[in-house]
Amino acid sequence: MKRGLIAATGVAAMLVSVAACGSGDDDNKTGADGFKGETLTVWAMDGSTPDGWTKDVKAAFEKKTGATLKLEIQQWNGIQQKVTTALSESDPPDVLEIGNTQTPSYARTGGLAELGDLKESIGADWSPSLNKSAVYDGKQYAAPWYAANRVVLYNKKIWAEAGLKSTPKTRAEFFEDLDTIRKKTDAEPLYLPGQNWYFFDGLTIGTGADLVKKEGGHWVSNLADAKVAKAMDIYKQYQSFSKAPKNKDEATPQQGEVFAKGKTGAFIGMGWEAAIAVKANPKIEKDIGYFTIPGETAGKPEGVFLGGSNLAVAAASEKQELAKEFLKIALNNTFEGQLAEEGGVIPNKESLQDRLKGNAAAQAAAPAAATGGTTPLIPEWAAVENAPNPVKSYMTAVLKGKSPADAAASVEDEMNKRLSQEQ
Repeated sequence: MKRGLIAATGVAAMLVSVAACGSGDDDNKTGADGFKGETLTVWAMDGSTPDGWTKDVKAAFEKKTGATLKLEIQQWNGIQQKVTTALSESDPPDVLEIGNTQTPSYARTGGLAELGDLKESIGADWSPSLNKSAVYDGKQYAAPWYAANRVVLYNKKIWAEAGLKSTPKTRAEFFEDLDTIRKKTDAEPLYLPGQNWYFFDGLTIGTGADLVKKEGGHWVSNLADAKVAKAMDIYKQYQSFSKAPKNKDEATPQQGEVFAKGKTGAFIGMGWEAAIAVKANPKIEKDIGYFTIPGETAGKPEGVFLGGSNLAVAAASEKQELAKEFLKIALNNTFEGQLAEEGGVIPNKESLQDRLKGNAAAQAAAPAAATGGTTPLIPEWAAVENAPNPVKSYMTAVLKGKSPADAAASVEDEMNKRLSQEQ
């Protein structure tokens, strides 16, 4: 998952100090005698390991196993090549945090150890939507760790000015509210540029669309499918409430900075983007609210893209059992709940979502996690998202007047070319 601010899911600092806990769900299963004197190396990404969680997990691991935990923080920039290289060497890090959508690529090359036994012992209640990315070719190659997804960030002052007293529960109600803002205020109802690709991906998940299909043993574009067109029509309805460019994405400019000006009713983004708005205009913090992106029917949120991370064990590690002991501790209810509370991320079990209480952005994100999904979980997909992303080109073409079928046809060759690239 590519993000630098994932731990800052709320606006203000929401890291709550949690008392050190020396015991976890599995603490009595393994003694320390077998691992004394060993060192386990874990690669974690910048922003993923809050200080309290790190201290407590390290203490619990070292107390239980007698081994030393060496946590090495990595930067997202260039991480795929660095992990690929490390997994091909004879002495790789033992445990690695890997982006959920990157897992299939590492699994296909044989760099990750199978963790089917771990899934059986501690993963019976992992959320299926999060665990899906940890499985490749029917085998468990990682463990789901956490996720994050988009919500609606809205300006409570503008909504009050429009006479709106509650947040919408269905997509139709949301459109009605945006129309009310357009009619009763001088604000832009919604800031939504034409290439907010991950929001569109969520809409395709909601319509049950597949962006690729197998044809002649190869993956090819499925953008011409009617379900993709339906998702794009929904996106087009949303975009009709916005003055944002149809050929730009949410980072050009940063939509949080646009929202900070106080002239936008709402935008769809990650909870941590509120911090961007507050940095640009501290006075707007009191006006920011959050709600779950509503779906077609009440009680069923819109489909969302689940960005997140898995924990994996290097196949070449000589410390397979010690690595699994670490995972049993890091992923137990005590520490998975602590990670959710301190980091504001969606935990890998729905039963732990109560630990998000008090974090408004995370609480708004959580309801959609169960039915969320990812981009296609195939190694070939990574090339598709390289700039210029053909799916973004498809979106802009539709918004500028092309039919979904013609827009799909216009990018099909490029998308198929990318899907055929060797990874």
